[in-house]
Amino acid sequence: MNRASPPLLEANSLGKRFPGVVALDDVDLQLYDAEVLAVIGENGAGKSTLMKILAGIQLPDQGQIRLSGKETVIRSVEQATANGICLIHQELNLCENLSVAANIFLGREPRRFGLIDERRCLEKAGEVLQQVGLNLPPQELVGSLTIGQQQMVEIAKAISTDARMVIMDEPTSSLSQKESESLFEIIHRLKQQGVSIIYISHRLGEVERLADRVTVLRDGKNAGELARDEISHNAMVERMVGRELSNYYSRTVTESDETVLKISNLRTSANPHCPLSCEIKRGEIVGIAGLVGAGRTELLTTLFGVTPAIDGQITVTGKACVIDNSETAIRHGIGLVPEDRKLQGIVLEMSIRANTSLPTLKSLSAMGFIDAAAERALAESMKQRLNTKAPHIEQPVKFLSGGNQQKVVIAKWLAMKPNILLMDEPTRGVDVGAKQEIYRLMDELAQTGVAILFVSSDMEEVLGMADRILVMHEGQIGGELHKTNFSEESVMHLATGGAIKTETKIA
Repeated sequence: MNRASPPLLEANSLGKRFPGVVALDDVDLQLYDAEVLAVIGENGAGKSTLMKILAGIQLPDQGQIRLSGKETVIRSVEQATANGICLIHQELNLCENLSVAANIFLGREPRRFGLIDERRCLEKAGEVLQQVGLNLPPQELVGSLTIGQQQMVEIAKAISTDARMVIMDEPTSSLSQKESESLFEIIHRLKQQGVSIIYISHRLGEVERLADRVTVLRDGKNAGELARDEISHNAMVERMVGRELSNYYSRTVTESDETVLKISNLRTSANPHCPLSCEIKRGEIVGIAGLVGAGRTELLTTLFGVTPAIDGQITVTGKACVIDNSETAIRHGIGLVPEDRKLQGIVLEMSIRANTSLPTLKSLSAMGFIDAAAERALAESMKQRLNTKAPHIEQPVKFLSGGNQQKVVIAKWLAMKPNILLMDEPTRGVDVGAKQEIYRLMDELAQTGVAILFVSSDMEEVLGMADRILVMHEGQIGGELHKTNFSEESVMHLATGGAIKTETKIA
């Protein structure tokens, strides 16, 4: 990183407004040669808007951008690419029915006599894949790759454009620990090759490990900058939220002997040869840990009736029941906060009001008509309870930040007053302040008697919020840990197929 020369990229006084929202307000940013710059902030702080402006997806309402000291107007993605800027979106932008090589050079295919030169395309793709350490045949279909491998293909695509600046938006949100480590190695390699990286992540441990410098945004404005020797978890959190976060993992232990959910020899369609048995008490928070592909999500979707069980028994509040669809699950007081909120949790085009009332429309209706006043009152109360940041309940959910979209997903189930709440990666893509609010809410629900079963790939989250941890390995529950036995080592030991330790208890 050369701070003696002018910044490779410099943004001055950038401003951007949307109806009812000031997304960016006089924001400055500098990026130097061969630097990893982390841009952090709560959901809604303006990070995504700033990156879209730099990548040519949106135009600013005010301000200037300079590249190597020269003022430049970036009006399109093509112009950004031509200037060496490439944005890797959090939602991967790949064509699953095309090969790796075709994806890397889509729209920029090598040609010969006006036709696509397939051989040259494969050769160049192979060279770029080697650069990112991805040992795959270039003709492999992208749809057959893991999420981690697809992420590497996105990076290969960026490198193939001769990008000098690569923007990575939450690049590890869907990666396993091993895949994340591979990504970190690639970032280090790119930096050595002179590439500058803007790294956006809510995982502050990653930022602390990777960043040369941190720029913090809060409410669309600059909220501070940290040099390499100033970067720490507390310093980042304090600048992001404007206050210190005390008692981050709110957990008030509740004691109950009443079993709310019991599963006996349950077999899911994903892992039909692995019977699952466990039980959850009223007011208990149980975490499910395990590696990617262990069967955690499949267990939750089976309990919610998305993919009905092929055998076994589910007992809810003492009564055996057959949950063969989601409507039946809701009737039994079960709600599911899914892993992919945009695809499965909310209807993006609909308002906060309409999304909040979805599971409770029957109770809000009479003679086929929705009680509009009751629906509005319900949505308003949930908006206040979850501190959802939006101008009004008629705001379309697609215009909310990721953290506030997640609050709407949770709100619709709270409105139903569930007995059991299933949560799959409840804080994925959510900033540190919103995470604490979700943890507080989980604790509050548990105190009112709601049983919570949640899946998380965030080890600190599982250890911080769970009363017990069920660890899954290859479709089976490999063991159960009680609070006194909690440790990262114990979880990983079971997650990788290790035998349960003698001091660990099984219910």
